[in-house]
Amino acid sequence: MKKIITACIFAFSVCVSLFAQQIPKFGIVDTSRVFQTYFRDSAAVRNFEAKKTEFQNEIVKRTEELKQLQQQKINLKEAGDEAGALKADAEIIKKADYLTAYTQAKNSELDSLKSKLENSDSFYQSLYDIIGRIAESEGYSMILSLQQASNILWYSPSVDITDKVINNLASIR
Repeated sequence: MKKIITACIFAFSVCVSLFAQQIPKFGIVDTSRVFQTYFRDSAAVRNFEAKKTEFQNEIVKRTEELKQLQQQKINLKEAGDEAGALKADAEIIKKADYLTAYTQAKNSELDSLKSKLENSDSFYQSLYDIIGRIAESEGYSMILSLQQASNILWYSPSVDITDKVINNLASIR
């Protein structure tokens, strides 16, 4: 009887083991965070960040000019100077249109620079090699990018291998 029970337990554990091996193991990588960490010290990223800061400063400066013009228009209206208020209003419209066009152009330029940085072949080759090594060594069936998998509604932090990828990329620098 003990042999039959032992055989049943053994058979059950083999079945569970086989079943467990067939369950796919998924992982998640936050490629945006990997990119920011990996390239944070590169000249190209410093250039991108400098341009971004320059553009933001110009937008702030132009926005302040608009606020001053709006206050000037209010003051002119209160003083009864309708002609001056209309002139200020025309200047506000002109500067607001310029600011809108400037913002759109600079955002487009920044998007283009960011895209060039993110599509660096050498970076992505290293990234994919490291993700593949981590996936194979830790038994993952699939690794998903958090940014490119818009259907991911929830994931456990235990499947996030972003830090491992960053550490491995840092070791090949």
